[in-house]
Amino acid sequence: MKKVIVSTLAAAALAIAATSCVTTDPLMVTSNTIGSKVGEVTTMTLGGVLPLPFDQGENGGTAAAAKAGGITKVATVDVKTYNLLNLIVKKTIVVTGE
Repeated sequence: MKKVIVSTLAAAALAIAATSCVTTDPLMVTSNTIGSKVGEVTTMTLGGVLPLPFDQGENGGTAAAAKAGGITKVATVDVKTYNLLNLIVKKTIVVTGE
């Protein structure tokens, strides 16, 4: 009986881990040089709608990421999305440039 419970719990943990997803999508590319500077800003939501308490809210956009990296000429903008069962959604805006 103990083996059945352990096996069931292991299968459930694997199923939960398999349903989380991380993707990186290009959002924008310009003709500016990529450079060595990188700026990031992260926001998190519950259910993709309700911001979590430590969410950066309006400061979670491209301009905030560029400012965080000291970037004045944006070259690329990517969005990294981590999705755990559509319950917790974490988005990170990554800006590169000079």
